[in-house]
Amino acid sequence: MTGHIGRREFITLLGSAAVAWPLAARAQQPAMPVVGFLHHGPPEELAPLIAGFRKGLSETGYVEGQSVAIEFRWANNQMDRLPELAADLVRRRVAVIATPLSTPAALAAKAATASIPIVFGVGTDPVQAGLVPSFNRPGGNVTGIVLLNWELGPKRLGFLHQLLPRAARFAVLVRPDNPDVVEPFIKEVEMAAAAVGKQIEILTARSNPDIDVAFASLVQKRADGLLVSSDTPFVNRRVQLVGLSLRHAVPAIYPWREAVEIGGLMSYGPNIPNHFRQVGIYVGRVLKGEKPGDLPVQAPTKYELVINLQTAKTIGIEVPATLLATADEVIE
Repeated sequence: MTGHIGRREFITLLGSAAVAWPLAARAQQPAMPVVGFLHHGPPEELAPLIAGFRKGLSETGYVEGQSVAIEFRWANNQMDRLPELAADLVRRRVAVIATPLSTPAALAAKAATASIPIVFGVGTDPVQAGLVPSFNRPGGNVTGIVLLNWELGPKRLGFLHQLLPRAARFAVLVRPDNPDVVEPFIKEVEMAAAAVGKQIEILTARSNPDIDVAFASLVQKRADGLLVSSDTPFVNRRVQLVGLSLRHAVPAIYPWREAVEIGGLMSYGPNIPNHFRQVGIYVGRVLKGEKPGDLPVQAPTKYELVINLQTAKTIGIEVPATLLATADEVIE
């Protein structure tokens, strides 16, 4: 009968609709967003820290392989490759480009696109680096997390002075490839040293053999203590640095607690795994629709002084009670 559907036909139509609706819903679901991850170093250097980045993403509801994909691009310390790697992510039309702990990667990404959001993670002032015009209102397509680790050089030298008040000479280890950051750092540390009557020896290194040579020079010049700069390659060579410091009984202060956890004497700086987590959170917020230009650049709210008392005993150093009282954590 026209205009009338029998019970059997109705059930058949209902059944076919039940099949069609999920198919239609799946067809209308947007493709999984892709995050481009760009770094100047090799993947093995950051392997332990990537977990922090994924944790930050998951805290905003994005789980790799389920609700977000990550495309990794590594320059393996070949800086001239960064522009092409950044351009490749732009061609891939990723939703966001993340550059944790890599100022060179952040600059390459910014040069490659003015439209794809970029969330950087840098250890230097992003305004001076030309990444953003201001912390509070970054504007444009770029924002991120800053460690401000280089600026802590004078503070670390102060801790070395507290540890070794009678010392005459401290060595400072830097990588000479980043003069815009290294030169101001050296000037600030030299001024801090002069204020407390210390001499400074600047040692440079790019590779593992260079670090061996630097320590030989440090011993020859009879430096009383060592300040390791915040260069990323030194983070990744912390086992070698700590081993040489112990072998030569040189009291050293590092920018990252990871060095103290494996036997280094002292560290003062921000929490690096948390830095990666914060970058991940910002990436997640951008994926949810927030504009990078509206997200203020964030800096750490806390810096940690960590002291390894076992190491102090091993190299024959007595840590003053006043310094121990200042420490956020003492490893015994």
